[in-house]
Amino acid sequence: MTFPKNFIWGAAAASYQVEGAAYEDGRGLSVWDMMCRTPGKIWDGHTGEVSCDHYHRWQEDVAIMKAMGLQAYRLSVAWPRILPAGTGTVNAKGLAFYDRLVDGLLAAGIQPWVTLFHWDFPYDLYLRGGWLNPDSPQWFADYTQVVVDKLSDRVQHWMTLNEPACFIGLGLQSGEHAPGDKLGFPEVLRAGHHALLAHGRSVQVIRARARRTPVVGFAPTGGIVAPATETAADIEAARRRMFHEFNRDVWNLALFTDPVFLGRYPEEAVQTFGAAMPRPRAGEMETIAQPVDFCGLNIYHCSVVRAGQDGRPETVPGPVGYPMTSMEWPVTPQALYWGPRFAWERYAKPVVISENGLANNDWISTDDQVHDPQRIDFLKRYLREFHRAIGDGVGALGYFQWSIMDNFEWSFGYKRRFGLVFVDYPTGRRLPKDSARWYQNIIATHGAALTE
Repeated sequence: MTFPKNFIWGAAAASYQVEGAAYEDGRGLSVWDMMCRTPGKIWDGHTGEVSCDHYHRWQEDVAIMKAMGLQAYRLSVAWPRILPAGTGTVNAKGLAFYDRLVDGLLAAGIQPWVTLFHWDFPYDLYLRGGWLNPDSPQWFADYTQVVVDKLSDRVQHWMTLNEPACFIGLGLQSGEHAPGDKLGFPEVLRAGHHALLAHGRSVQVIRARARRTPVVGFAPTGGIVAPATETAADIEAARRRMFHEFNRDVWNLALFTDPVFLGRYPEEAVQTFGAAMPRPRAGEMETIAQPVDFCGLNIYHCSVVRAGQDGRPETVPGPVGYPMTSMEWPVTPQALYWGPRFAWERYAKPVVISENGLANNDWISTDDQVHDPQRIDFLKRYLREFHRAIGDGVGALGYFQWSIMDNFEWSFGYKRRFGLVFVDYPTGRRLPKDSARWYQNIIATHGAALTE
């Protein structure tokens, strides 16, 4: 079992989740700093102020990545670290941090894959309306230009937005994530439309100003659906549920991927949401649908459906006692087959698994090691399914494990551990888990060790 010749093996993290140094070197506030100051919003009162202290310990972290054999590291840039007010004056010290990090990665033989927005929206711009402000796409384009002008002589791979369904749905509709708002549905969809415009304008800036030929995509997430059986009827039911059925929320993947890849909102979304849907102005959908090079997919699990009466999808519940992660997400390896397959069939863009992994109950054992056999088993099962999808014709560029290290898991604080590397937060000590050594072998054998 091997993967395509140029397939990239990586791991990922996000700025607010690992960097810390929240008030250092001129960094501005983000909506997550605001969220962490709100009583009861983050588990046990945790904050991202220090986190993994990656801002100061990045050289140690890059050395760990190199020892693991990572070929790529998906990092995100903190918008308010670059532009403290979100627009205007550039913070040279913040930009210099990413300059050093990129150089360090390249010196270690690791490709930097840069995500421009992984949820740390500038607090000052939130006070000006955030994603509801029609100027927000231009704010993001201007920020993109600063980063691209600084890093694109060395960075070739770019992702614009990470999981708009989360920062729009959880941030502005349910209030579980920063900024913690609960807006009406028309406003939620309007903010999502502005985020899509921000993506498009960002792509335009990357294409126009990058000094190395850029490889551009974004990293959406949404409800992945698998068929209960591989009959034609069940497969069509799963496809229908995944792309054509909408509830009054933003969790159908097609709400964000169809505009980017097809240049239109799904017809069923327009019908279901009615007057709540944004009315795009002339040229806006063309801006959103700027040509991109790959479809990033953040996939952790899926639901399962079968064809019911008249072929309508019916949810198939898991059996009693079905396996689940510490996030209480079901363990469904087939998600990494059907998600990429359905996306490839619909959009004909090479797939990058931009996130995949699990939260596990990890701790340091009496032998001073961290043993996480569940993570190894999880990743083995999921990667085998991704390999099966590739074997069945799905174009694929790479896989990024989430996450390189334990970190600040948003509203869960430090309660959940996703990392290949254990972080002892009181001391900052890093300790590669058994899964890190396992993944090192997967990379070294280009996936062949998955058959062991």
